[in-house]
Amino acid sequence: MLADSVRHLVFQRADEFALPYIPGQFLQIHFEHNGAATKRSYSLANAPMSADTPDFEIAVSYVEGGAATLLLSNLEMGQDVQASGPYGRFCLLDSDKNQRYILIGTGTGITPYRAMLPQIAQLIAERGIQVVLVQGARTQGELLYADEFQAFANANPNFRYFGCTSRESPKETSPAKTTGHTDLPSNVVQLKGHVHAALSMLALDATQDIAYLCGNPNMVDECFSALKEQGFPVPSVRREKYISSK
Repeated sequence: MLADSVRHLVFQRADEFALPYIPGQFLQIHFEHNGAATKRSYSLANAPMSADTPDFEIAVSYVEGGAATLLLSNLEMGQDVQASGPYGRFCLLDSDKNQRYILIGTGTGITPYRAMLPQIAQLIAERGIQVVLVQGARTQGELLYADEFQAFANANPNFRYFGCTSRESPKETSPAKTTGHTDLPSNVVQLKGHVHAALSMLALDATQDIAYLCGNPNMVDECFSALKEQGFPVPSVRREKYISSK
């Protein structure tokens, strides 16, 4: 359990081959619910692995009364599920010539960016780009994979991490969750508020930045509007909305 209502699951293909995909893509899990064929989409949460370690990972939000929740919350080690994919184009592009990526995600919408971390490290090394990751959640405990993002920021000076919590200030978090908080480096920032609060701190440049938005549809729409007001052309704002389904 990554949080009270989010479960991290690790799969392998039944044929034991590695799953080929591009960071940012998703799978669809297929199942029956009340006698009807049903499917749900989940972004892959880790970078593609080799044939020797063919694991692939997803993060699943629990929805009260949700059909997929009923299936995935009761999975046991070794059980099979049916899936198709990968799908999607929410990926970093080889053709990009930008100087900075701004990656914004809420809830499990943060998972594509976790999968992109090795690719980001390579882009930083090869092109010297800057990357800003802005993560939003209600509380510190719901900032999924935050420790990994902070560790990546510590190891990569060109990578900045903003953790934004709408219902909890960093100082309000329990001591167990704030270990080292006062010693956070300048490229790791914790804010009280929504992800929009970080945008004003980023010195946005529509000629040099490309933005990615993933997660809550309201957040995606609001950030998209804010970026357009800053002069961002539509191709420079890439979006993927996460909608909780019963």
